[in-house]
Amino acid sequence: MPAVSEPGRVPLPHTWRPLGPRIAGIAAFGALVVVILFLWLSFDDETRASVTPFQRGTVLALGLLGFVVIYAVVRSRAVARTDGLLVVNGYRRHHYAWAEIIAARLPSGAPWVTLDLADGTTVSVFAIQGSDGQRARIAVRELRALVDSAHPPRDR
Repeated sequence: MPAVSEPGRVPLPHTWRPLGPRIAGIAAFGALVVVILFLWLSFDDETRASVTPFQRGTVLALGLLGFVVIYAVVRSRAVARTDGLLVVNGYRRHHYAWAEIIAARLPSGAPWVTLDLADGTTVSVFAIQGSDGQRARIAVRELRALVDSAHPPRDR
């Protein structure tokens, strides 16, 4: 790979994270907690006393499930390093050497970036979300520049 000091280069390591889905997830979870607390506090003592431990456990379990899903979105990221790209989608981590990545694509209307790999498969990268607009387009250009620098042009 070319040196980081070249103009227009992305300094390594570099991390991309989704912005819109993180904000939406955190706001939704926060709103859910506020609504549940408001409802609980608005109940009279008789109603609160009639709630069984199983019902309380069910509400807590659903809240925990919501947290687990939102946390998976929030922790999604892609980290470019000199040795390759670390992709964290939810709770799964994969490391790809630069030589394995053929192309990075974000077609119009696509939810997130996909990587074309040398073995013919594709991989989704949740860290760069199409819904982030210009931010996503810049991230794709940076990622493509890193992928292209790993594949020097061949002699014809």
